[in-house]
Amino acid sequence: MEARFAPRSRSCSRKPSRSGGCFDLDPKRLKIEELEHLSGEPGFWDKPESAQALLKEQKRLKNLVATYDGQTQALSDAGVLLELAEEADDEASGKEAEGMITKARAALDELEFKVMLPGEFDAQGAIVEISSGAGGIDASDWANMLLRMVMRYCERKGWKVEVVEETPAEEAGIKGATLIVEGDYAFGLLKAEHGVHRLVRVSPFDQQGRRQTSFAALRVTPDIDDDIKIDIQDGDLRIDTYRAGGAGGQHVNKTDSAVRITHLPTGIVVQCQNERSQHKNKDRAFKMLRARMYEHEVAKREAKAAEEAKARLRIEWGSQIRSYVLFPYQQVNDHRTDLKTSRVEAVLDGDLDELIRTYLLQKSAQA
Repeated sequence: MEARFAPRSRSCSRKPSRSGGCFDLDPKRLKIEELEHLSGEPGFWDKPESAQALLKEQKRLKNLVATYDGQTQALSDAGVLLELAEEADDEASGKEAEGMITKARAALDELEFKVMLPGEFDAQGAIVEISSGAGGIDASDWANMLLRMVMRYCERKGWKVEVVEETPAEEAGIKGATLIVEGDYAFGLLKAEHGVHRLVRVSPFDQQGRRQTSFAALRVTPDIDDDIKIDIQDGDLRIDTYRAGGAGGQHVNKTDSAVRITHLPTGIVVQCQNERSQHKNKDRAFKMLRARMYEHEVAKREAKAAEEAKARLRIEWGSQIRSYVLFPYQQVNDHRTDLKTSRVEAVLDGDLDELIRTYLLQKSAQA
């Protein structure tokens, strides 16, 4: 029976240790102790927003350390089992140990990838806005398919997802939707989906069964903490209220609970209708506005990057970051990395890991 540890795929190939090797866990363990000390001090909850941000950071670090410790222990246990299996020539136990090693190393690879994300807000949650583009009814249906794809990806990651606004299209699908995603590194990973997505298929809405190309866009911004200061003047805002609900019937709200906020100097518009309370919808909308304003300020400081972002979000021909072809063949093609896969159904069901990792690793290498 031949069984052995497979080599690691990247630079973090050193033997796991208490310090965490390339994960640099010693400083993280010290930071956890520091945060635990701060959270126990009198007056900690005098500033609830700051306290919640501190506890959120503490939880993120604890999860990272616990995952590393758990998986390295699993590797150690699997190594012992593998040695015993080799001594006893026990093929079944050997295969079990190899499966444990593969699973643990995959988890460590995922953890290593996350800690490689360098952005200031990569570890935080995300706000995802989906908009239909060129392509008529098919584009609205495509936007709805992208909504499901993103939500399934988030479910696979164990993140919490809330649809705070959804605008149905007249015949099928949606004109747009907004999601708030809560989870470690949600923004760092989902930012790879920011841009225009193109679908090619035989249209289910065309009686002649012709091929149709349609477009939809994803805008991804960080769900920034409340301690990030964004200057928003009351006089620069127009706040409108309207009745929430879908196409009609029992789900239509009888009061003007939905809120739309327009930032007049920039033209940024956000809206929220998910909560029954106008006050809660307003709070949500302001949080979304702050995230969009932050993105706007960054874009102003980086004029070149802003022009590129604007080009990416023209929801039409020539602007797509990725194409999904269902006919006459099956293929997903990421135009930024040239990665192609025939696993179209899996991708549309939220299996985005390979596409996202390839893009982010390539971008990191180019930085």
